Amino acid sequence: MYKRYIHDINIAVESILANKFKSMLTALGIIFGVGAVISMMAIGNGAQQEILEQMEMVGVNNIVINPIFEEVDDQAGEGDSGERQKRKFSPGLTLQDMDAIKLIIPSVQRISPEVSLNSFVQFDAFRVPAKIMGVSPDYFELYNLPLEQGSFYTEMQQEQGVPVCIIGANIKNKFFSKTSPVGQYIKFGHVWLQVVGVLQKTDISLTGFESAGVNVYNDNVYIPIKTMLMRYQNRALVNAKRLESTSSFSGRGMFVMVGGPAKTQSASSQNYHQLDRIVVQVKETPDIPSTTDVLSRMLMRRHAGVKDFEIIVPELLLKQQQRTKDIFNIVLGAIASISLVVGGIGIMNIMFASVMERIKEIGTRLAIGAKKADIIAQFLSEAVLISVSGGFIGILLGILLSFLINHFADILTIISPLSVFVAFGVSAAVGVIFGLSPAKRAAEKDPIESLRYE
Repeated sequence: MYKRYIHDINIAVESILANKFKSMLTALGIIFGVGAVISMMAIGNGAQQEILEQMEMVGVNNIVINPIFEEVDDQAGEGDSGERQKRKFSPGLTLQDMDAIKLIIPSVQRISPEVSLNSFVQFDAFRVPAKIMGVSPDYFELYNLPLEQGSFYTEMQQEQGVPVCIIGANIKNKFFSKTSPVGQYIKFGHVWLQVVGVLQKTDISLTGFESAGVNVYNDNVYIPIKTMLMRYQNRALVNAKRLESTSSFSGRGMFVMVGGPAKTQSASSQNYHQLDRIVVQVKETPDIPSTTDVLSRMLMRRHAGVKDFEIIVPELLLKQQQRTKDIFNIVLGAIASISLVVGGIGIMNIMFASVMERIKEIGTRLAIGAKKADIIAQFLSEAVLISVSGGFIGILLGILLSFLINHFADILTIISPLSVFVAFGVSAAVGVIFGLSPAKRAAEKDPIESLRYE
């Protein structure tokens, strides 16, 4: 019995080989469909991997508090003027805010302020642009930043404002490619800083999340927050003078002497916040919503009812981006799958045409003793072989497309065995589903009428 079906399959193979060009055209839909499905799923897997790495990089359970200091139009109405007057009495984000959060909210595990400046790093005759960031020692645990060599600065160095720093991997490669940077001095702006540690290099792309506290860690120089406030900039001192001035003068602006007549400058157009950012890490993920609510109400009271800050949860932004990418990948996969359906319809059409062309052959086989099951096996095998062959070629095409997308478009692609298995299984199923109807049509032919068919 099995030998008989093997004979039917051999006949199907001979028919395919006798019509190579037609068989290749028939399989094109399957080839492109399988290739498209594998490459689209590879893009989706790559996007998911990037999201997971980004979530790890932005830190688990982090909450970011950013300052708000918007320009206010001088032609604004009385209501806006009142809001501007009210905003003058907000101290902005300060170290006192950070200390109060750490002291009062029990769900806080770690917390770090952040103040940044852009300037140039200099060592010997080399000078390159970079960003310096004043942070606390907790910052490196908040963002999962391990050291390649050296050590983190201590709490004592933090409190005393000692001029020490930790540099990113790119800074190290530019200045200290042949020697160890630990113990060396680099100059940022007007201050010489001793290097105490070097961060490990990270290749994770986090473009678009800078507002959520994400930075290009490889190009940064990190110093204690007190060092930043004592030796570089401390906007709280300027803000204290501003608050003192606004308590003495009335009107829409404060007077600033600039070597001549008094000029009016809108206080709300300046960044009066001492800190550029506060990063808070809560102990458990379920605590994030309640902690965010408490932070908002607490800062509103400390800022005299002025909403001059915003609270962002980077992990939620990344999860939202992941959901968006998942939907996009599903749509792309559905579109790619349409090619498989079109390919199946093409196989069915060609097989129906093949049945009409080979009516005499069918009649001859039936007349010499072939059964209907043999005819079904022959034509079904032909359809399945075409679709399976197309599936194999489609797998190779999908792998090639994934490589080309990764190489030329710089989009991470990850080919999973599951996607290959699913795409190949679907291609085989397409051959069975769309090949069964023409095979049954061929088996139902009357032998006598088939032999007489012209």
